[in-house]
Amino acid sequence: MKICTITCHDVYNVGASLQAYALQTYLKSLGHDVWIIDYKPDYLSQHYRLDVVGNPKYDKPIIRQAYLLAKLPGRVRMLPRKKTFDNFNAKYLDLTRRYASNDELKADPPEADVYFAGSDQIWNPLFKNGKDPAFYLDFVQQGIRASYAASFAVDEFPQELRDVTAKYLAKIDYIAVREKSGLAVLDSMGIHNAETVLDPVFLLDSAHWRSIAKSPAQIDKPYLLVYDFDNSYAVKAIAEKVASEHGLKIYSVFDLPYAEHCFTLCGPEEFLGLIQGASYVLSNSFHATAFSVIFEKEFAVVERTEKINTRMRDFTAMLGLSDHMINNEKDIPYNADWNEVERLLSDEIMHSKAYIDKVLNGGGR
Repeated sequence: MKICTITCHDVYNVGASLQAYALQTYLKSLGHDVWIIDYKPDYLSQHYRLDVVGNPKYDKPIIRQAYLLAKLPGRVRMLPRKKTFDNFNAKYLDLTRRYASNDELKADPPEADVYFAGSDQIWNPLFKNGKDPAFYLDFVQQGIRASYAASFAVDEFPQELRDVTAKYLAKIDYIAVREKSGLAVLDSMGIHNAETVLDPVFLLDSAHWRSIAKSPAQIDKPYLLVYDFDNSYAVKAIAEKVASEHGLKIYSVFDLPYAEHCFTLCGPEEFLGLIQGASYVLSNSFHATAFSVIFEKEFAVVERTEKINTRMRDFTAMLGLSDHMINNEKDIPYNADWNEVERLLSDEIMHSKAYIDKVLNGGGR
């Protein structure tokens, strides 16, 4: 059977890359011919471009040139990180030809028996991809349409987008979202036949992830790993307390002044190696949380300043780890019951794989 998936696979984010890899790899393990649609509209093609002005208020004559010159050194410094991701894509992802718009997909869609939309935040209405009909499989002309672990990442879907989004969703044969909160969002749009499944990274076991993990050469154990998108004061306070109490160095994926070493150029494989080797993981990231669970690492997750916390909240609650989602250094969690986590997780993995089987076998249509 030929299968095509569509997701935000090439946005230089480790979670996006690893979830795309995981879904393709699991489907291929079932014996299918699987391709990721290389969908790169303009709004997903600006990463690491030297001529992009990120803030519209600076996109004016003279100011634009000054802005680009000021940003140039930092952008050039980060180009090796881009190369790391590009190498990962070339090594691990099987891609179709590139498409730049939903209209281009409609004009000449890649042929497949089954199309999966997902996973990750492809339906997040705060981002442009959440409003893009391509991520709702609008371009598909023949074949089964399904979503797998698509995430809205918000509790409330904007009222002005509901009608048009509901029309796209109504054409999908099977809908599975990643969070229980996503079911409520679907209900608000009149979609009641959906279910929840795990993020694709859980379709592969920890041994598989260890087999592709790479430990950066600069690692000196033991250490606490920080993965903080917000440069959060709360994350800093928690990190410093955990490190002090347990004699840990502080390492970071992003450039943080209080970290002893920052792995700003790391790609997906190095990210896995950093989590695998950590004594504690502190983040405001869904996928850092997910891989902490996969590798059974003590962890805490702090809410993002953006209102996209349903992912971490629902996931930790599902595994009986709600106490691992914190906002200050007063109640830092330790000693997770990994036997109980494994029991709950294995049930969810079985359900997620059964959903895929149902889609591929055409059951319940």
